[in-house]
Amino acid sequence: MNIVSVYKKFPTEADCIAHIEQVRWHGVPACPYCHSTKTTPMPAESRHHCNSCNTTFSVTVNTIFHHTHLPLQKWFLAISLVLNAKKGISARQLARDLEVNKNTGWYMGMRIRNAMFEQGELLKGIIEADETYLGPRKPRRGNRRDPSAPPLKRGRGTNKQPIVGMIERGGRIIAKAVDKSKLGSKSMAKFVRENIDVSDAMLITDEWSGYIKVRSFMRHETINHQVCYVDGEIHTNTIESFWGLLKRGIIGQYHKVTLRHLHQYITEFCYRFNHRKNPAVFDLTLRRAVGVDA
Repeated sequence: MNIVSVYKKFPTEADCIAHIEQVRWHGVPACPYCHSTKTTPMPAESRHHCNSCNTTFSVTVNTIFHHTHLPLQKWFLAISLVLNAKKGISARQLARDLEVNKNTGWYMGMRIRNAMFEQGELLKGIIEADETYLGPRKPRRGNRRDPSAPPLKRGRGTNKQPIVGMIERGGRIIAKAVDKSKLGSKSMAKFVRENIDVSDAMLITDEWSGYIKVRSFMRHETINHQVCYVDGEIHTNTIESFWGLLKRGIIGQYHKVTLRHLHQYITEFCYRFNHRKNPAVFDLTLRRAVGVDA
């Protein structure tokens, strides 16, 4: 759903509240504190009174909209903007589009990313696995560097943050930031077992030795990138294209992401990629935002 559709479907605050109430309660309001359905509507305040615990509540309690002072229509627009931005949307751009300050834009973006976290089923079929590294970009040629500084390393010798991912050919992706100490063969084998149905899958990787233990419990094929990049169905082009999308988003849109919040940005890109063909992704995200499908 794009922003034009949001304006047409939810022109007023009352329309937004009515939609959230239908999504969350399906016509039967329930107190979020005691879970009682013995409630009385308070239309003038867009709230409900619980006759069991004698408190008032709105439909936004315990959702990403809780304690917000912004119109819900702006939240709906923010969800639409985040979902439709293939390479992400920065907090400042979101703030400009919604006419809020940058801190509010960042706050809204992070809450929406929290609603995007999902634990799906195990990956099946042909699975591609790979690693990438995020961090400061290599200085351009001609830029001065301290001659006494050690040379910049590439690949697995870099000081950048490693990210490990696995993608189902034509399906979902799972990716997460890991510590460098967790890139050993034992850790990688554990990561594979946790996310792949090893009885119904084939793993394709490059020739890195970190996947050496995988062959002991599932089919494992490798591609030697020094020789070729595609050998029939043996390739890792799908996940490498996702890495390109992730890096262009982090570098081009967000510019810098702290390690503390990196997992949320990775979740955003995975969620958007996994639901790229889902026309009802806006409704799904809204249900997750109010805790229905979380």
